[in-house]
Amino acid sequence: MKQYNYGEVPLEDILARQEEKAALSAAVADIIAAVRREGSEALRRYAQTFDGAAPAQLEVGSAELDRAAASLDPELRAILEEAAGNIRAFHSRQVRNSFVISEQDGIILGQKVTPLDRVGLYIPGGTAAYPSTVLMNAIPAKLAGCSEVVMVSPPSKGGDIAPVILAAAKIAGVDRVFRVGGAQAVAALAYGVGGIPRVDKIVGPGNAYVAEAKRQVFGQVAIDMIAGPSEILVIADGNSDPCQVAADLLSQAEHDKNASAVLITDSAALAQTVRLELERQLDALPRQDIARASLDSNGKIILTENIPQGIELANQLAPEHLELCVDHPFDYLDNIRHAGSIFLGRNCPEALGDYFAGPNHTLPTGGSARFSSPLSVDDFVKKSQFTYYTSAALQKSAEKIARFAREEGLEGHARSALSRLRKEEKT
Repeated sequence: MKQYNYGEVPLEDILARQEEKAALSAAVADIIAAVRREGSEALRRYAQTFDGAAPAQLEVGSAELDRAAASLDPELRAILEEAAGNIRAFHSRQVRNSFVISEQDGIILGQKVTPLDRVGLYIPGGTAAYPSTVLMNAIPAKLAGCSEVVMVSPPSKGGDIAPVILAAAKIAGVDRVFRVGGAQAVAALAYGVGGIPRVDKIVGPGNAYVAEAKRQVFGQVAIDMIAGPSEILVIADGNSDPCQVAADLLSQAEHDKNASAVLITDSAALAQTVRLELERQLDALPRQDIARASLDSNGKIILTENIPQGIELANQLAPEHLELCVDHPFDYLDNIRHAGSIFLGRNCPEALGDYFAGPNHTLPTGGSARFSSPLSVDDFVKKSQFTYYTSAALQKSAEKIARFAREEGLEGHARSALSRLRKEEKT
């Protein structure tokens, strides 16, 4: 894990994120083209190639969803239900309403909020199961009022989706589920092939192939974001527990070898102790090889003069997850401008946000928190404007509109407005 003293090395070295870039574009383009051309035959062929099995049926029936939910360990089901309740309660505050403005005589203006008709959720699967991602993606879509929520997830080598994933889909209200993953699943959702319906928007994380496929179908459908490797930035003062700080850094480093785990602190003693603690905890971590590769590539400890300087640096990093492990964290909240999700105080490990608290865990990565937001109900609605003028109201504005249009050299616009003036007032 590299260590820097802020101000003693070029800022670009501190801000650098290393990620292996595979030459995926052409391969993904070929997959998308094959899916469009061959439909379900291509989906089954790629399932056999990439997943090790081609499911007899792509769609999961409602009875199978019911069985998966019924077979779930009661304690785990209760936890999923409680987490779903927390997610629902938080996201219900995001629901937008249409509005109408009618303060001026003869003029009515407004905005109409309409849910997307059909959305697609990509849920990673195969060797790992992420029921939390089902809840985080499906619940905001249902709150938005989407008519149909369609989920795709790669099957295991046995041709099945993990029962906990299916149970989460049932809890979250997913309407249809298909056993298909990878770039081919994204293509199927975008173009509507193999019995999988065409959607208006695709959301959810995936590997590099999935991310590239989402990039390539954008425009045919909407997407949430191009998600990169997971990131955590912990800002901690000298009163923080080094064991907890190290554990929080490893919680993201274990995601994959390109994940980024960064500590910013004003305490040299804490920095040294965390470094030792990371080594101790790594030895007992089941995914230690992945976590160690992540720390070696992207792990950083940055010493600053004080916490405000650390927050200034954090705003330039714009991390996916930001933990503020300091006394009186709310004193600093207004100074944090760029972060996907902010965890305040020493009792808020990032894992709380991944699974349980309620705010969404689908977050901007790679510094895109400078201009992007977490997944929300807003991602599943669109907004239309409407305008109504009476004849009398237009009479008051037509000359102004014409003057404006002529300033831009658009005489047709001017004449369109003036054509509605009373005959004797036309110019």
